Amino acid sequence: MSKIKTAVSLYSLQDEYLNHRMNLDDLMHFLQEHKVEGVEILPDQMIKNAPHPTQEDVSHWHQLLEETGIKPVIADVFLNTNLYNNRSLTKRECIELLIEEIKQANRLGIKLIRLVSMVPYWVCEPLLPYCKECDVTIALEIHAGMAFDEPETLHFIEEMKRLDSPYIGLVIDTGIFCKKFPRVVVNYEINNGASPEMFAYLDEIFAQGTDLHRIVKENNGEYPEDFKKVIKTKEDQMFAPLCDGYENYPFTVLDEYMPYIKHFHIKMFEMTSEGPEYSMDYKGLLEYLHGKDYDGYVATEYEGNRFTLPGKPMQEKEQVAANQKYLQACLKEIQG
Repeated sequence: MSKIKTAVSLYSLQDEYLNHRMNLDDLMHFLQEHKVEGVEILPDQMIKNAPHPTQEDVSHWHQLLEETGIKPVIADVFLNTNLYNNRSLTKRECIELLIEEIKQANRLGIKLIRLVSMVPYWVCEPLLPYCKECDVTIALEIHAGMAFDEPETLHFIEEMKRLDSPYIGLVIDTGIFCKKFPRVVVNYEINNGASPEMFAYLDEIFAQGTDLHRIVKENNGEYPEDFKKVIKTKEDQMFAPLCDGYENYPFTVLDEYMPYIKHFHIKMFEMTSEGPEYSMDYKGLLEYLHGKDYDGYVATEYEGNRFTLPGKPMQEKEQVAANQKYLQACLKEIQG
């Protein structure tokens, strides 16, 4: 039987945090108020001096966890290979940075690290001794536009299977399961000058069960002629390369990877007044995971904030609360 639990990535509330409307304490108590079981944190953003926080800050974090009863599920880690203007980091420097992230996660009581998409496969084996020592798993994010047909992702998966360690796995971002192109993105880009015809084309291919990313791959990396025809404005030209960041995979693409999946990002653009998210079938996904006996967290990751229309208020808290309410209701129905 599945043991699916809900979490929230604090990335979802980044505008509240950035503009000082909520601090870390406020965010954690907000999650508690909405009966969230786990938290996903971005240490670089919300833990001072990360990855070397003071013991005082570490103690405060543990105090917050005790106060709220929320479980520290996962830390988002970015491998910043471009720290210097004149060169990329060496392999040794990359590995040393990630070792410090593993040690930090251990201090924060976190047993899972999300490696941002495209982190190279060769970090895995050198990191394994530190993962075992600190009891921290590393997991690559499978993200739309960089998913199961990208060479870098496939190299990581091949290495993960070769090493066959419980300390290496995957985080799935549900942006790969868009059933419709997100409406808030469409409205935002049209407001910026994009053509409705471009998005009508995208709606049509999504309705056919495919997406622009797949079509471009099948067309040898080129836009198909019918897509080129609907690129009319300067904004179309700027946004077209980003349209393949919304993919339309079936849930069954996960079948062979289920033993390696450690966590899910429930990508969310727009919770509707009717209940479900506009673009994605969360209930269908949760039913699929229940059938696979998934034992882990599904974490709200709100990205509709970046597509807020000028003059309109951010809806981070409202959208996160609505998403959690919906996920929790689905899980109650599915899991009992």
